[in-house]
Amino acid sequence: MTIAKILIVDDETIMRESLAGWLERDGHAVQTARSGEEALRKCKENHFDILLLDIKMEGMSGLEVLRRVKESDADAAVVMITAYGSIATAIEAMKNGAFDYMLKPFDPNELGVLIEKIIRHQQQARENLYLKEQFKERTRFENMIGQSEPMQKVFDLICDVAPADTTVLISGETGTGKGLAAKAIHSHSRRCHGPYVVVNCGAIPEHLMETELFGHMKGAFTDAKETKKGRLELAHGGTLFLDEIGEIGMRMQIDLLRVLEDRVFYRVGGTQPLEADFRVVAATNRSLEQAIQDGRFREDLYYRLNVVGLTLPPLRRRKQDIPLLADHFLHRYVQETHRPVDHISRGALDEMMVYDWPGNVRELENAIERAVVVGKARQILPEDLPIVCRATVAAARATTLEDVEKAHIRQILSDHQWNVARSARVLGIDRSTLYSKIKRYSLQKNA
Repeated sequence: MTIAKILIVDDETIMRESLAGWLERDGHAVQTARSGEEALRKCKENHFDILLLDIKMEGMSGLEVLRRVKESDADAAVVMITAYGSIATAIEAMKNGAFDYMLKPFDPNELGVLIEKIIRHQQQARENLYLKEQFKERTRFENMIGQSEPMQKVFDLICDVAPADTTVLISGETGTGKGLAAKAIHSHSRRCHGPYVVVNCGAIPEHLMETELFGHMKGAFTDAKETKKGRLELAHGGTLFLDEIGEIGMRMQIDLLRVLEDRVFYRVGGTQPLEADFRVVAATNRSLEQAIQDGRFREDLYYRLNVVGLTLPPLRRRKQDIPLLADHFLHRYVQETHRPVDHISRGALDEMMVYDWPGNVRELENAIERAVVVGKARQILPEDLPIVCRATVAAARATTLEDVEKAHIRQILSDHQWNVARSARVLGIDRSTLYSKIKRYSLQKNA
């Protein structure tokens, strides 16, 4: 059990002593204060995880103490102590930052449950902060690479959702790294030591999906020579990753929805209900909203899966990450192939930055692998890149360099809701230069 430092603030001696006795029996470190002024002095001298604060006291009120405590220590959890007639005031206190309130008289068991709830909440907040700091300090995490603002937002959201058991739906184009994001969520969850079971819904024929997910009993069908556990059972205690969830048929969608609602299922040919405890992360490269409109995906299943939505940006929306990604893949394939390649030439990198990479990070990885294998120099040259990449870049340059720059600036501005300061940072120029280019190219926000 985690020990908390608790300050009890109440002008009634019997209330202070009763609360202190209960909490000390649970092993917590407890101090008391008989007034708001005394409480603030003690808060200045010590950090308290939790304050139990009476609303009505002589002198300084509980609401004033709450306000001043939150100004000096935003992490302290404050529970307001109130009589029934002051519930409205307690609710007002919660709007001003109180964690919860308790009505007099207290039940010691309810108090213990509330304290444990606060401790878990604070631990999770600290874990989230630690993960976010890790992501800020690193551009490479769990094989996910990116220093651009869109990827930093992805990292932040992964930090927020990983510690919880919330169902997550990851969307994004093919090759954007949806599988890596799912694995990162699992790796930083409380289920990280449990199994990570992947179901590629697009690769399993529909007539086999039922037995793959639910398993089957011996003799359930002709080839069922023995009883087999399904992916749901195998994922018990861990994470079930349903990749390309938009590819499953309507009948299986109904069965899957039922499982997600109650976590109970039957093996094919079985009559014994089975239960499994797993977290669900799903991914899709299709628009499930459009699939719902077309009658190909159940709306109720969509909302069951999309509790938290995580969208991975395409590579053309985060070109700032291309040099970092290219260098990462270069070192990987140099090690694997033992080829004497040192770096990527400026010309080749310029080609990569102009190309839109419709296959996203996966296409870039394949291009670097090819360049390492076919290249003859100690550096990757433009001619080492795939023909389709070079041809597309040549076509783009056949317009004018100004057209390319204009289109690129317009896209960056659009991606960042025309925030000029942020767009300038992404483009690597100062704001005055960007304003000049906006005027030069007659760019308009809603054009």
